[in-house]
Amino acid sequence: MLIIDSPSHDAYFNIALEEYLLYKYPTEDIFLLYINAPSIIVGKFQNTLAEINLDYVKDKNIKVVRRMSGGGTVYHDLGNLNFSFHTLLGTYDFMDFSQFTEPVIHLLNELNVPAKLEGRNDLLVDGKKFSGNAKLARNGKMIQHGTILFNSEMSVLGDALKVNPLKFVDKAVKSNRARVTNLIDFLPDDMITDDLKELLIEEMLETNEGATIYQLSDEDIKGVNQLIEEKYNTWDWNFGFSPKYNFKNAKKVPAGFIEVHLDVERGGQIEKAKIFGDFFASKPIEEFENLLINKNHDINTLNKLFESIDLTEYFGKVTKEEIIELFK
Repeated sequence: MLIIDSPSHDAYFNIALEEYLLYKYPTEDIFLLYINAPSIIVGKFQNTLAEINLDYVKDKNIKVVRRMSGGGTVYHDLGNLNFSFHTLLGTYDFMDFSQFTEPVIHLLNELNVPAKLEGRNDLLVDGKKFSGNAKLARNGKMIQHGTILFNSEMSVLGDALKVNPLKFVDKAVKSNRARVTNLIDFLPDDMITDDLKELLIEEMLETNEGATIYQLSDEDIKGVNQLIEEKYNTWDWNFGFSPKYNFKNAKKVPAGFIEVHLDVERGGQIEKAKIFGDFFASKPIEEFENLLINKNHDINTLNKLFESIDLTEYFGKVTKEEIIELFK
């Protein structure tokens, strides 16, 4: 088994690293640990926009990245430890999460934390969730990864994932917002996230014969960075990959009431747009609706479009900021 402690706190790097290792080491067992700076990690089959508070995320410079596995959206920060097991597919029952949560539970129990696996894939303490786990199978291997809330900023977690559910109608997998807790209240006062990480590394070295620490090479880092550039830092992957959905939003502005309805195809392109309201304008709103067709439902893309036209011709006395808010 290769034990890898990621040298980076960059969510793009660490999520890309999981995929890189999958193909670089197709037969090796791997135990990967990483800690991300504030970021939101979205499940593969989720509608990103329906999972995050976009304004808050942009304002706080929180990175948003889609992972390879399914399951729900999670918030990461420096008070959050993430672990990832890579093993040959077929070695263990794919639907059994206990094999690779056991080392975490055993370590915490040794530290007098009454942690246990409950349900399919959650680790709980005193009835509250501190770890969610997800799986995927690819390239002949299975990856099971999970997150451990050690001392995460719960208020940020709540605000970053606070979304108006009335804006989106889709069939994407929705996150289950369980009651969560940090482990710091159950552990010694002087313990930090890095301490827990080191203890887990020791646990894996002691319980896995032949396990060795592996340092990423310059070639590895170059390969991960290439994957970031091509995939994990792109709008197409993190937002555009979302399943087909319907979006609606309404707002009262000085010019009147405006209501937006969008049909968005998988890939993030607007297929159909309808605008309703009691505003007055000199040009037909259908002309504006047609300008939206085949544009990405992406605020940067729409912002450029709105800068190139005179919005007052379609909505009366409005600002670009008032109109862009309707598409968030």
